[in-house]
Amino acid sequence: MSKSAQTSVILATDYWLQTCSMHLRPYHPTDLPALYRICLLTGDVGQDATALYADAELLGHIYAGPYAVLEPDLCFVLTDAGRPCGYILGARDTAAFGRRLEHDWFPPLRERYPLLPTEDHSPEADLRRLLHTSQRGLSIEENAYPAHLHIDLLPEAQGQGWGRRLMEAYLKRLRELNVRGVHLGVDARNLNAQAFYARLGFQVLRAERWGKVMGRQVG
Repeated sequence: MSKSAQTSVILATDYWLQTCSMHLRPYHPTDLPALYRICLLTGDVGQDATALYADAELLGHIYAGPYAVLEPDLCFVLTDAGRPCGYILGARDTAAFGRRLEHDWFPPLRERYPLLPTEDHSPEADLRRLLHTSQRGLSIEENAYPAHLHIDLLPEAQGQGWGRRLMEAYLKRLRELNVRGVHLGVDARNLNAQAFYARLGFQVLRAERWGKVMGRQVG
């Protein structure tokens, strides 16, 4: 490589380092409100779900908060100029995590969010029903894919490879914990997410009315 070409590469690298403000790091308890915000802003098949729920915290109480609080070492946060814009989180043992939810997390929330009338089929009502449903892992995941995860990125963090890096950080932590497999659920409408997981080695374990359960070995 010529000296001028080397100089160009160095200058380009310096420019990238100065302008790239994204950073992946472990979760900190002060991130919790931001995780709730990201969960809501991506809660409608990756789109903003704010208009779907009367209580802005409800979605996060199920899909973000318990993971960050009960299994913080499995939570990684992506920031942009210090502001969280994405995360990956989950549980190392789905069945055990379900028991902890029943004992430690859901009881006060069930008092705060009582069931709505059975004829109400709004997203709010459906999510409250989920909150009041006993959380149990299914045998296929418990046996071969005991861990599970959720990953969400705001639009400004998408399409730049950060989803893959978040997944790599999560899988590395599972390997350190000697967890052999992980699964996730993906909405039938979210074809981009299904393709993303397939590229990362996830395979379809079974189909559900709402979408697919996908899993992969960790090692």
